[in-house]
Amino acid sequence: MKSIITTALILLSMQINAQDNYHEVAMRNNGLNSFYVATNIQGVGESSLLVDTGAGYSTISQNTLELLQETGDATYLKKLEGVLADGSRIKVPLYRITSLNIGGNCQIRDIEVAVFPNRSQEILGLNILEKVSPFIFSTSPPRLFLNNCNET
Repeated sequence: MKSIITTALILLSMQINAQDNYHEVAMRNNGLNSFYVATNIQGVGESSLLVDTGAGYSTISQNTLELLQETGDATYLKKLEGVLADGSRIKVPLYRITSLNIGGNCQIRDIEVAVFPNRSQEILGLNILEKVSPFIFSTSPPRLFLNNCNET
């Protein structure tokens, strides 16, 4: 079994290296198996987002939204009802933001983000990861391999 997994990882590595359109982005592990990527949000600046493949939407805090509204980089779309990890339901506003750069080399434009109150942890969720799919999430070493990025 171990040799099958090792072979699969080697083949995956060869496939990643063979395709020029993958952008490698380092992730930081906080020691609790939570992984973060460095980002730059147009209208806000540098930020660190938690990579959460279980989150349907990416999120920003109310504080970040206020900065984006000052620069004209956020457009209200609608109210979104979601289910939190504990099963509770919440309604939050959904906004389109102008641009997000992941890891310094993957620019994504016109993305939707849910806004959570106060200074909540900001999340890079599946709706953004799907825009750069196919993507690969590696924990050892902690890396994201993203596709369909606009060059910066």
